[in-house]
Amino acid sequence: MLPFTRTTLLLAAVTLAGCGADRIGSPPQSAGSPLLERAPAAEATPDFSTIDVPGALATSAQGINAAGDVSGSYVDANFRNHGFVLRAGNFTTIDYPGADGTNVEGIGPDGDVVGTHWSNGEEATAFHGFRRTRGGSFESVHYTSHLYEIPQRVLPDGSVLGCRHDHDLMGSMKGIAIGRVDTSENGAFASMNNGATPDRRLIVGLYTNMMAGRQEGFMISDGVFTPFVIPGSLSTAAWDVNPSGEIVGVYRTATGPHGFVMNNEGYRSIDFPGATATRVFGINARGDVVGAYVAGGVTHGFVARRTQESAR
Repeated sequence: MLPFTRTTLLLAAVTLAGCGADRIGSPPQSAGSPLLERAPAAEATPDFSTIDVPGALATSAQGINAAGDVSGSYVDANFRNHGFVLRAGNFTTIDYPGADGTNVEGIGPDGDVVGTHWSNGEEATAFHGFRRTRGGSFESVHYTSHLYEIPQRVLPDGSVLGCRHDHDLMGSMKGIAIGRVDTSENGAFASMNNGATPDRRLIVGLYTNMMAGRQEGFMISDGVFTPFVIPGSLSTAAWDVNPSGEIVGVYRTATGPHGFVMNNEGYRSIDFPGATATRVFGINARGDVVGAYVAGGVTHGFVARRTQESAR
């Protein structure tokens, strides 16, 4: 498993509602979720490949662009967090200048990445946003009027999605979209905007349903907020969406976390072969997905590329 770092702190915060659902026995499905009434026909098994940064204790793949470049983070032998980009088989480590830790989340079509950095002397929730160009230049990504932010995705027009927060990762956390000329905020409780189509007409993410006592996924389609959960799950989180509207994420059952891909016909589970836990965080236009899996107590990144047969 991942050592206890700010990465695990963040993952614990965004899955808190799912843990609560275990205790209070919330219902397995929200009303009015037509996308989840049935799973689509089974596709051919995708082509799974493990992603391990050499020498890392743990690796997680977070984003993938149309060119197949993968972004993510890893923990080194000294329990320090670094970002990375995997391009054409070569890893590039990304560290924000002067920071004690760096996470990289999404990657854009031009190779720009977004993520967070922090200093050990700050409070545990002090995540600061950044963008790094393919050429290596860093710039701050900050949502004004709040202390901290967690950028998750960068779109083709340069818009950045994520969340803002103050001294906690629940009550003050709201999903945000920072455009070149405009910004918007999601009013849902403890929400994160994690992915969007290039025109931002469909945004996906996660929030905490306080009435049900669990984490749920959501879609914002042309301004209309619709929550959803995977049938039978204790919690659901949407982490990305591609230009065709295919949504990926993580749902949790009594057996642990599983990845999913969802479209307008339904959903299908993604489980890395032999893994005890699978999480899917990113998808590109082709339908390739990336995430992390646990096997033998170790967290590995992975890419599951859609085969020609499964794409039919």
